[in-house]
Amino acid sequence: MNEHYFSETPSGDFSPREIEVVLAGVPRTVMTAGGVFSPDHLDRGTAVLLRALEKLVDVGRAESAASVEDRGPILDLGCGWGPIALTAALTEPTREVWAVDINERSRNLTAKNAQMLGLVNVRVAAPDDVPEQLRFGAILSNPPIRVGKAALHGLLRRWLPRLAPAGAAYLVVAKHLGADSLQKWIASEFTDLEVTRVARDKGFHVICAARPTDQGSSMLPE
Repeated sequence: MNEHYFSETPSGDFSPREIEVVLAGVPRTVMTAGGVFSPDHLDRGTAVLLRALEKLVDVGRAESAASVEDRGPILDLGCGWGPIALTAALTEPTREVWAVDINERSRNLTAKNAQMLGLVNVRVAAPDDVPEQLRFGAILSNPPIRVGKAALHGLLRRWLPRLAPAGAAYLVVAKHLGADSLQKWIASEFTDLEVTRVARDKGFHVICAARPTDQGSSMLPE
């Protein structure tokens, strides 16, 4: 198991370095380091998720008359060095994006990368520092499947109930790591959400768990 999944302060050499990646369709220079997820490149699963989201956003903009501000903030759950949060902030510059990770090193890198890219709409936080009553219009994640079912299910039980009405979570999972079984579990565990597979690419599935427009998030305390 890779240490970055659970360690708040990972050991090992920090050694920050710059890499070039394509985010929101443009090459960008970002900082990465050891002790975080995929420090040398944009991993395949995240790339699949970002491609799928780009297509979904284009469709949503064509079909929805709601303003960007009405759709609620975005949560990048397990942000690593920040590719999902940075892409969301670049794509939706007037929409608040929360980048959340237990790993302090990941949070520091994401904050640095947001600063380097001039993104003022990124909020970086540890899980316990996210306001309890905050609802999200979108939750985006390449979740840590290898932590095991119990830890993964606990993570999803904590965050999926925080979807706002009409909000949706998009999770990318490798087929060989249990994408089908996770989709079935989410559907059985969260009967208030509509669970579908919205993309399949290079051995990865993108699972969508959406809250209907007229449904509140009653699982959260008032």
